[in-house]
Amino acid sequence: MDHRLFLTGRLAEPSLRRVLEELGELPFTWELREIGVQVAALMTADLIRRRVPLPLAARAPVTQIVVPGRCQGDLVALSAHYGVPVVRGPEDLKDLPTHFQRAQRPVDLSAYRTRIFAEIVDAPRLTVAEVLARAAALAADGADVIDLGSLPDTPFPQLVDCVRALKAAGHAVSVDSLQPDELLAGARAGADFLLSLPPRLLGLVDELPPGCTPVLIGAEPGDEAGLHASVRELQRRGRPFLADPILDPLPFGLARSIVRYQRLRDAFPDAPILMGVGNVTELTEADTSGINALLLGLAAELDVAAILTTQVSPHARRAVREADLARRVMHAAAQQRRLPKGLADGLMTVHARRPWPDSAEEIAATAAQVRDPNFRIQVAEAGLYVYNRDGLRQATDPFVLWPQLGLGSNAGDASDAGHAFYLGVELARAEIAWQLGKRYVQDQPLDWGVATAQVPAAADGACGPHPPTSPSTRTRSGPRKTDA
Repeated sequence: MDHRLFLTGRLAEPSLRRVLEELGELPFTWELREIGVQVAALMTADLIRRRVPLPLAARAPVTQIVVPGRCQGDLVALSAHYGVPVVRGPEDLKDLPTHFQRAQRPVDLSAYRTRIFAEIVDAPRLTVAEVLARAAALAADGADVIDLGSLPDTPFPQLVDCVRALKAAGHAVSVDSLQPDELLAGARAGADFLLSLPPRLLGLVDELPPGCTPVLIGAEPGDEAGLHASVRELQRRGRPFLADPILDPLPFGLARSIVRYQRLRDAFPDAPILMGVGNVTELTEADTSGINALLLGLAAELDVAAILTTQVSPHARRAVREADLARRVMHAAAQQRRLPKGLADGLMTVHARRPWPDSAEEIAATAAQVRDPNFRIQVAEAGLYVYNRDGLRQATDPFVLWPQLGLGSNAGDASDAGHAFYLGVELARAEIAWQLGKRYVQDQPLDWGVATAQVPAAADGACGPHPPTSPSTRTRSGPRKTDA
């Protein structure tokens, strides 16, 4: 029998027990052990080793030790010490039900069908080195093909060198132009794709080297007859291609263009399709994470082979990263025949599915147990909560809370100033989380999904007080050491 030992602190023990009991029947038995710390997040691997002696006395042989999600230290060494796996649970114990569900049925997001063409729209104005740097960044975000965009009435003398350099760096490359000489130059330099060939340029196909795939378009965005004729011709020749009916922007034909994609798919069930999504992501002033989720969902329905995207407007600067996650989520949803819900939350950059895991009553019950001066901050549906041994305060505006914290009398003291700075940062985060309906965890940055890059931790000696490792590591007099 799988028997798991959950290590916790005094404040969290009642809540953890209640959550586990409410889970009902589980594929394992469990028991709790409070190891003599007030706040579970203060646990470290070294503290656990000191507080949990061998042999592991328990109701049944322990097969796994579960520690709080924010427990610091080397769990591999701790596993070797106890002879059983030591694993971290979720950062918030209220997430245990979801944690166990995902652990039992992990979602594989490694697969996808739709490739991402990421366009460098101003390539003619860049040096080869600058193009390579842009390409490396786009590929790191998930791009499969680097698209070299041309500009009207702008020479592109370094086109051949750019294509060769990108190929040498291991990138797949497309050349995006309506100029026959640029398309042919790019193809002969080794480009994998050419964007785009309207019916008047279809003859260029005969001059393309093997391995160079053209993208077919109509004479204009609404020219379905011309596009379909080009598709039939290349199918007759047995030549590879991609077909693009052109996605129009909102509110100037998007719905009609989606119908064009559907008609193309109905007419040619096996034809590879490319969808250029930049007309919607770039030309709509709305968060692109949701737009990309919708467009990649349409791509999954239509079995689109590739999308072309751009990152020109500042609000679209994460378009490739968002599209990469969206294509994986939508592919998994399509393959598993399930709704794209509960698979990944990286595209929920503004909201959270469960922003307030604790009720006001639960926060009050926890606050009543606190016996030290360290402030804890939580967010619930009614607003922000700050508490320590002196009581619980609640408001929706940090400026209403500030006078209640009793920190103003020694404002000139350096330690109080540092603590006031820390509280200001945390209260600002909490207010934003409450206003937007996002999850707030003290001492943790707000989770914006794929909208933000991973921020490296500040090095020792950085300006200002070090961020605390848990809600109770900072007091009125600044940082303090814990018993860890």
